[in-house]
Amino acid sequence: MEWIKPGVLLGSLVFALMGVLIFGLCFVIIDKLTPYNLWEEIVEKQNRALALVVAAMSLGICIIVAAAIH
Repeated sequence: MEWIKPGVLLGSLVFALMGVLIFGLCFVIIDKLTPYNLWEEIVEKQNRALALVVAAMSLGICIIVAAAIH
């Protein structure tokens, strides 16, 4: 029952929020580095190949952030 302790719960929430913020920042940076708008290409133009590349990139960033926080 160690996860019920307030300090452990607060620490978990802080690290989860930090991971989400770092992921969001990395996604915005990569979106700015590409020569086109990722959101427009994926959502409006239905570019499935780009969506797959962005999904793989997102998983890679998430794994790196999780390993760094762990």
